[in-house]
Amino acid sequence: MKTLQSVVRRRRAVAAAGAVSAGLLVLSACDKPTPISTITVGTNSVNSQATCYNDGKALDTQALAACLKDTDIKSIKVDPDETVRFGVDPEIADNGWTILMNGQALTDSSTKTYRTIPGSVFFNAQYGASGNSTLVSIKEGEKDVTGLWSFKLKKDA
Repeated sequence: MKTLQSVVRRRRAVAAAGAVSAGLLVLSACDKPTPISTITVGTNSVNSQATCYNDGKALDTQALAACLKDTDIKSIKVDPDETVRFGVDPEIADNGWTILMNGQALTDSSTKTYRTIPGSVFFNAQYGASGNSTLVSIKEGEKDVTGLWSFKLKKDA
């Protein structure tokens, strides 16, 4: 004859196995998140997953052009007197990354996880800026582009 304790233990084990199975099923249906990049100005920051990402494989020119035209991107206000800080996940840094301004390289490729640029650069016509907002992108990859993260910097003066 089974004791009450053994029945309770068996029910708990079955419930735990069911919960683990359901959790694995839910996880397998999810897309793998991309690495994160972050922009910080003063005490405000915004971060984002990639606008375009191919899990470490090269993106073609057509995909990159479409990514640079994406309008559903996060924005942050920038006082031209402030410093703009860029941070990337180590996975991005390991592959080398470049800061683009309106699609043109603003910096050389770096393998650091952090860079700073004066806010005034993003609104200076000498660097290709026009108006009170600028599209800034982080391009992963030195030779082939494997990811792109985009942000809109809005002048706050």
